[in-house]
Amino acid sequence: MTLTPAGRAASPGRLALAATALLSATALVAACSGPPHGGAADQGGVQLSASTPTAKGDIDSFTWATYAEPPTLDYIQAFDYPQNTILSNVCESLMRWTPQLTLAPGLAEKATNPDPTTWVYDLRAGVHFHDGSVMTADDVVYSFGRQTNPDNAASWAQTFQNVDSVTATGPLQVTVKLKRPDSQFPQYMATAAGVVAAKAGVEAAGKDYGTGGSLDCTGPFKLGTWNKGQSIELDRFDDYWGTKAKSKKAVFRFLTDPSARTNAMLSGEVDGGYLIPTESYDRLRKSGVGTLYFGEGLSTVNLNVTNLQGVLGDVRVRKALSLALDRSGFIKTGLAGAGTVTGALTTRAAWGGAPDDVRKSAFENLTPTTQDLDQAKALVKEAGATGKTVTVATSSIGQDVSLLATAVQSAGAQIGLNVQLKTIAPNAFTALFTDPKAREGLDLFPETYYNSITDPLDLLANFKTGAYQNFGGYSDQAYDGLVDQATAEYDPAKRGAIEAKLQQTASQQLLWIPVAEWPTALFLNKRVTGAPTTISYMYYPWAADVGAAR
Repeated sequence: MTLTPAGRAASPGRLALAATALLSATALVAACSGPPHGGAADQGGVQLSASTPTAKGDIDSFTWATYAEPPTLDYIQAFDYPQNTILSNVCESLMRWTPQLTLAPGLAEKATNPDPTTWVYDLRAGVHFHDGSVMTADDVVYSFGRQTNPDNAASWAQTFQNVDSVTATGPLQVTVKLKRPDSQFPQYMATAAGVVAAKAGVEAAGKDYGTGGSLDCTGPFKLGTWNKGQSIELDRFDDYWGTKAKSKKAVFRFLTDPSARTNAMLSGEVDGGYLIPTESYDRLRKSGVGTLYFGEGLSTVNLNVTNLQGVLGDVRVRKALSLALDRSGFIKTGLAGAGTVTGALTTRAAWGGAPDDVRKSAFENLTPTTQDLDQAKALVKEAGATGKTVTVATSSIGQDVSLLATAVQSAGAQIGLNVQLKTIAPNAFTALFTDPKAREGLDLFPETYYNSITDPLDLLANFKTGAYQNFGGYSDQAYDGLVDQATAEYDPAKRGAIEAKLQQTASQQLLWIPVAEWPTALFLNKRVTGAPTTISYMYYPWAADVGAAR
């Protein structure tokens, strides 16, 4: 699903569902495919690793670098990298995204689909929350109720748009009734949308839930000390229902300056991190203090069009900017060569479950990626936009953001547009996704969109009327109808054919401007290993796997 830096690669999962079949969690897992097994693939000049070596033993603690402090760890607002990277180790969902980007049982040991509008989740017995209480179906109903309560303005509310009711149909069974068939809902149950927290704990915390104290979830770590502005500590939860974490403590350091993050990794002040500053790839590779890995990311670098009322409301201007962009130059400098030029908003990997003909049609006749300044100038002139202002957000989060904004400014200058940059602090960048006021005065901002599920509709549904990330306010009845058709279609081949049409429309209209596919980057020093290389770390309890490298 969303936001600032990440990656891509080879051929991930699909969820094959028969519309009226009885589907157990075991069948659900069998219906998924992941990235290539047996190693790595090449993408954008880098080799993709399927995993890091398995840890050889336990450790007392490890320290991890993050580029910003989470504004909250409330699961209903877990919609960006800083929150999910930490929360995935504390709070768990009904289903689980694996390191191979497949779907597996989570807090629900079985999921069945007796008819197209019913999902039944049978919960694991004896699962303890961090406060010592035992999980029941009532906790699931309550947790989902917080997602659907309009007063909460939950970031994941769109996931529940087709949910009619969530009912405890047994002490350890929850039945979800849908208003209409929804192929996406069961997949999102492996994300923060499917998190289960203790009803008593959340109610006791009240408005302070998510900002300190206990989160009262079920993960292998529980929330420890939160030193505001500095770090968050997680402590191993020894009553965890699954395999216990290999480290007694995980410490997340907030290092907003890219150079500071890199230096901390080189010095051993921190043991590793995701979202590595691209300008540091070479230093880390050659440092000898650890290993820089690249893995499946399901991520594309885009320019999110936030204002269709201004100069970018004319598709000719959007096309002009796209034609003027030097994508190859940006990948070389902004992504340190680790990426591939694309005219698609979705990664090719997200289409891994579709038939060959569907994948082919999804990537035919898309946004041209070859720079054409003459055509771009002509489009700007034709649209009467010469000299008009376009405002783009930039940030010091990393070169991937700042250099893309600069590339847009350069492109605009060459075709007669006045592109102005507006600097956003790293800690404030998340607000661009959640606060309309933060987007005021902006026409574009760089966004690396990561799929939260291995389905292209995760991104393409963003342009449906009223969708959470439809910041530009695009509205088209035909597009909305296709989104509804794809959502209701459980068969992956038929759904893929509809999604291919959506991709064609999004490309022709340039609802966002696609730039590059980008793999996930991970650095580990020689002391630790075990962290997954894929984007799974957003929802999988990855920190529990981190342990001694030797």
